[in-house]
Amino acid sequence: MTAVLPSVSKAPQSTAPDALKHRDPVRWVVLGALLVLLLLLVGPLLVIAVNAFKSPADYAANGPLSVPVSLYWDGIVNFWNRVDFGQKLWNSFITSLAVAVLGVVLSILNAYALGIGRVRGRVWFLVFFLVANLLPQEVLVYPLYYISKEAGLYDSLIAIVIIFTVIQSAFGTYLLTSVYAEFPRELLDAAAVDGAGKWRTLWRVVVPVSGPTLAVLFTFFFIWTWNEFFLPLIFLVSNDNQTVPVALGVLQGDRMMDATTTSASALIGIVPAMLFFLIFQRTLTRGIAAGAIK
Repeated sequence: MTAVLPSVSKAPQSTAPDALKHRDPVRWVVLGALLVLLLLLVGPLLVIAVNAFKSPADYAANGPLSVPVSLYWDGIVNFWNRVDFGQKLWNSFITSLAVAVLGVVLSILNAYALGIGRVRGRVWFLVFFLVANLLPQEVLVYPLYYISKEAGLYDSLIAIVIIFTVIQSAFGTYLLTSVYAEFPRELLDAAAVDGAGKWRTLWRVVVPVSGPTLAVLFTFFFIWTWNEFFLPLIFLVSNDNQTVPVALGVLQGDRMMDATTTSASALIGIVPAMLFFLIFQRTLTRGIAAGAIK
C-alpha cells in the first residue's frame, strides 16, 4: 500500500502543469483576437467622439485621427440648435417607449393564447407571425402608406407607434409562445385551485414568472424602434415629427454640414441608445441567464 500511493499521487501533479502550459498559448491567442475585435468595434466610435470636439480648422490641419488641440463645443451646439434636437429626442423617446410597452403587452396576450391556451391552428398562427417578421419593410411601405392616408394618420407619431407595435409584437409573439409552451403546469393548476381565472392567472402568475424574458423584449423593442430609419423617413415628413435617425439622415447631404458637425451629430444621436443599453444591461444579463438556466 505504501509503495503504490506515492506513484498514484504524483501522476496528476506531473501532468497538470503540462496541461496548463499547453493552454496558455491558446488563451493568449484568444485574448489577442478578442482585443482586435474590440478595437474594430470601438475604434470608429472613438474617432467620431474625438472629431466631435474638434474645430473645422483643427480637423483640416491635423486630420481625423489627431487629438483635439482644445475642446470645441460649437459643433454640438450648432447642430442641436439647427435641427431642434431636443424635439427630435423627445419624438424618438416617446415613440420607442410606447412601442416597447405596447409591443410587450400585445406579445404577452398573443403568446398566452397560443402557448398556454393552445388555441386551434396554433402552428399556422406561429407560421404567420414568423413570415410577418421576415417580411422586408420595403414590401409594407405602399399598403401602410395608403392605409395611413385613408385613416388620417399620415405624418403623425401615432402611425409609427401602431406600425412598429405590430411589427415588433410579431417577433415577440413567436419568441414568447415557445417560452409559454413550456410553462410549468403546476403553477397554472395551483392558480386554478385558488380560484383564479385566466385573466388573473396571466397577470398574477405568468407575467411575474416570465419577467426576465419580458424585460429583454422591452429593451430590444426600445432600441430597435429608436434606430429605425426607413419607415419614419417616409411617414414623418414634418420637421416637428421627425425622430433622431431621420434628422441625422436628412442632414447628411446638407452642404453646410462640415466633418466636425457631422461627427457631433452622430455622437449625439448614438449616446441616448448607449445610455439606455447601459442602464438596462443588468436586466438583459438576468434575462439571458434565466433563459439559459431554464
